[in-house]
Amino acid sequence: MNNKEYLKDFAGKTLFVQGDEAAAYGALFAGCNFFAGYPITPASEVAELMAKELPKVGGFYIQMEDEIASMGAIVGAAWTGGKTMTATSGPGFSLMQENIGYACMTETPCVIVDVQRSGPSTGQATKGAQGDMMQARWGTHGDHEIIALCPNSIQESFDLMVEAFNLSEKFRSPVIFLTDGEIGHIREKLVIPELKDIFIQPRRISESKVDIFGGERIPPMIEFGQGHKIHVTGSTHKSNGMRDVSSQNVHDVLIRRIYEKIELNRDIIVKYETHFTDDMDYLVISYGASARPSLGAVHSLRKQGKKIGMLRLITIWPFADKITRELCKKVKKVFVPEMNLGQIAREVERFTSNPVIKISKIGGVSHTINEISEEIISNI
Repeated sequence: MNNKEYLKDFAGKTLFVQGDEAAAYGALFAGCNFFAGYPITPASEVAELMAKELPKVGGFYIQMEDEIASMGAIVGAAWTGGKTMTATSGPGFSLMQENIGYACMTETPCVIVDVQRSGPSTGQATKGAQGDMMQARWGTHGDHEIIALCPNSIQESFDLMVEAFNLSEKFRSPVIFLTDGEIGHIREKLVIPELKDIFIQPRRISESKVDIFGGERIPPMIEFGQGHKIHVTGSTHKSNGMRDVSSQNVHDVLIRRIYEKIELNRDIIVKYETHFTDDMDYLVISYGASARPSLGAVHSLRKQGKKIGMLRLITIWPFADKITRELCKKVKKVFVPEMNLGQIAREVERFTSNPVIKISKIGGVSHTINEISEEIISNI
């Protein structure tokens, strides 16, 4: 079966699947043809479905010896023409950080799925959490930008996975798919779109070997096997890829360009969802699994006459600074429910002078609507 026959067989169907499985289907429909990974709860279902389905579309699945090798494999495969992905959870994500930095420095398009679980260390291996929010942004060293998307449903796990691959190609950058054990393991309806309704960002390939690491803010790639001699290195390099680790100017030009290609395109990248923000005294900001009971609490409180609005973050990084600053100006207090001890709440504090109330819950159990409602009521 070729790729088109496979996709046509699924297109338009309604499935009842886990979030991990929906993400894997999204990768297949986005054109993923290479997966390297290592099993880890609660992300293993991504690898299991890719192992089963990738060969049917002419793709390749390989189980590596660890997460360090998995990340290295998808970077290497991307430079030979692959659209590549790996999947892991917290401990494996920690191991991947050095090679994520390498992917940033070499401007390699690829997707990293992190199905978050309780930590630190082994933590609660089977329990969902949202403790990797800052690790996704700052886990690797040096100055860099990163793109990270966060679904809150099974349908969005599919849709955002396609978006993750498109962003990785458009900005020639690794993209982190920052889901969690709750969304990864719940089952809901997934409607597979028709092929005509799915946009696939093509890879931009240079016709020459000049300036594939410069010359323009987002340069085109050259792939191994095209007949060009190219040098791909994690060391500081000039626009032709050759190392220059001693020149301040070469490093400054390279890193500022890698930073700016994402920073200056925030308006294109950042996605969010708002509810009742035209009429509110208080604002709830949440994301992923935590956004589901948060929205339930907002609806419940509004029925009681409380003017509560909500901002759901879909893009976590780059952070939605403009809309956060704008909405925070309208309210007296901001509430941030999340399954950690306040990681994104700290980011919100940068964009408002209003009190930011952390509604944190850890231990592998999601918030309830009543818990969030009661916390808001006790603070207004």
